[in-house]
Amino acid sequence: MDTASTSTSRGPRRLSSSPSEGLFDGLYARGASAAQVDDRAWLQALLDVEAALARACAREELIPAHAAETIAAAARAERFDAAALGREAARSGTPVLALVEALRAAVPADVAPHVHHGATSQDVLDSAAMLLARRALEPLLADAAACAEACAQLARAHRAAPIAGRTLLQPAQPTTFGLKAAGWLVGLDEARAELVRVRERELAVQLGGAVGTLAAFAGRGPAVAAALAAELGLAEPTLPWHAIRRRPVALAAALGALAGVLGKLAGDVALLAQGEVGELREGGEPGRGASSAMPHKRNPVGAVAVRACTMRVPGLVGTLLAAMAQEHERAAGAWQAEWETLGELLRLVGAATAWARELLERLEVDPQRMRANLDAAALDRSLPLEAGVAAAAALVDRALAAHAAVLDRPARA
Repeated sequence: MDTASTSTSRGPRRLSSSPSEGLFDGLYARGASAAQVDDRAWLQALLDVEAALARACAREELIPAHAAETIAAAARAERFDAAALGREAARSGTPVLALVEALRAAVPADVAPHVHHGATSQDVLDSAAMLLARRALEPLLADAAACAEACAQLARAHRAAPIAGRTLLQPAQPTTFGLKAAGWLVGLDEARAELVRVRERELAVQLGGAVGTLAAFAGRGPAVAAALAAELGLAEPTLPWHAIRRRPVALAAALGALAGVLGKLAGDVALLAQGEVGELREGGEPGRGASSAMPHKRNPVGAVAVRACTMRVPGLVGTLLAAMAQEHERAAGAWQAEWETLGELLRLVGAATAWARELLERLEVDPQRMRANLDAAALDRSLPLEAGVAAAAALVDRALAAHAAVLDRPARA
């Protein structure tokens, strides 16, 4: 059965399509996470929640089983117009109302009353946001794991390669490049572990009904919520969390921490790739890092891109923190401020992680230049170079052992 894009939209019907590439997408939408948070992905996540809700209600005999399957069959993003739904959102302050109207129009008349049974717009949008995040985290975590492995290889290969340690941007005492890479490695492993924890425990369904009482489910609300969680592969919360926004903030904080680690390592690479330092270079295709005005330059494009993405992250995390103080049972503005913010946060951290993976896997290390710079610097020689290198190498081994233990755990990402 063909469907209208929305029951009240004006003008000719336009089907959703894959997004066109924007002018800045090559920088800020790199990697596979971006496709998991675009308008079509949001629309499909909303529809997946409606389908899962119908099946959960059918399991508890609140709606007929055939109605649930009919709703699920109609819940395909390509049958609806995301742009039209967005325009209709101006009427109600949420795209869910227009989507529910369109979905009801897409199913037979006897099935339409069973669409969105017992739920409110916030239930669907919050659950969709959690589902969207889970999907976007899959490629992001894969890229983060590859970043960590690239750091492990750098640490292993250069565990005893002397380099000048620098504090306050000045030469300090000798260390090894392996220890620098091992520091990146441990930061990545720890940030990734926290994101995995958030994915498994904090990304939960939201189902509360109009004011969080589950009253519309005839005493079966908790069972419906459990079934909904199982359908979507999300965690089951103790209570509806519609006005307690700790879960989105836990996700934001974990993404922010990973962004911070990525920004730090990208900054290190950019500093060590300076022409007068020359200890690192970014690999890549010919012409990478070219300047429009200075053909002699080889700019650290990957490091710049990682930093450009990660510098936008703290403000987004701050927005989600600010949105936590919500009024009564549904916020007047704070909840709505979360929607695009969360998607942008996932997109940017996903892009930064994809950039960092490419940067680290292609990184060119110049141990001879490191040693030459070290010898030329007026460093404190009260500690013999060999002792400093040995101490650093021992710490590298410790970091690599911890990383190996991470790899030996059952894979959940």
